[in-house]
Amino acid sequence: MAKDDKGASRRDFLKLASVSAPAAAVAVVAAPQAAEAASEQGGGDGLRDTPHTRAYFETARF
Repeated sequence: MAKDDKGASRRDFLKLASVSAPAAAVAVVAAPQAAEAASEQGGGDGLRDTPHTRAYFETARF
């Protein structure tokens, strides 16, 4: 009996679909939350003066 190449590609497609569908659902749910977090931070570019950044600059002095 000859091996059917269509069967292998169907299996590969189903494997990919079973992994990518939940990943796509997570991306859809996480995208609005990430946008909200960015808007809460001010959304501007650049360095913000926070205790964390001050501590970094204190330890990075030469």
